[in-house]
Amino acid sequence: MSDQMEHHTGGCQCGAVRYETTGLPSKAAVCHCRYCQTRTGSAFGVSAYFPKEAVKITGPLTDYSFVTESGRRFTTRFCPTCGTNVFWSLEMSPDLIGVAAGTFDPPTFWFPISREIFTRSAAPFVHTDLPEKSETTASYNPVAEDRPQMRG
Repeated sequence: MSDQMEHHTGGCQCGAVRYETTGLPSKAAVCHCRYCQTRTGSAFGVSAYFPKEAVKITGPLTDYSFVTESGRRFTTRFCPTCGTNVFWSLEMSPDLIGVAAGTFDPPTFWFPISREIFTRSAAPFVHTDLPEKSETTASYNPVAEDRPQMRG
């Protein structure tokens, strides 16, 4: 089966939100930014970005949008029943949808990941063997100071 025809499914914890992806992610990374830390309630997020047309979603979602210190909109999408954060979109990548990798049905982490970003705010106990590591990202360009609890 070619990568373009590969299908994977996933969803929220209660099952009200389900999705299917087609193909490999356009990009995937382990992210230690404060937004991913608060989005996941954990030390980092594992992100898989797909072209919007490669993700079919069923079920209700609630959106929460905010503006980052780089002045760009970040919108998370979560299940209104169980609260699982399943998707997000970034203003700087309008044609992509972020999928929380832990929400894929097993095998959850089926795609290659070679990149780790925002290592400057990585928890000291997290160590990976990913070949590409960046303190922030190439697109990071703060225009305002973030709230104290979000600085990282």
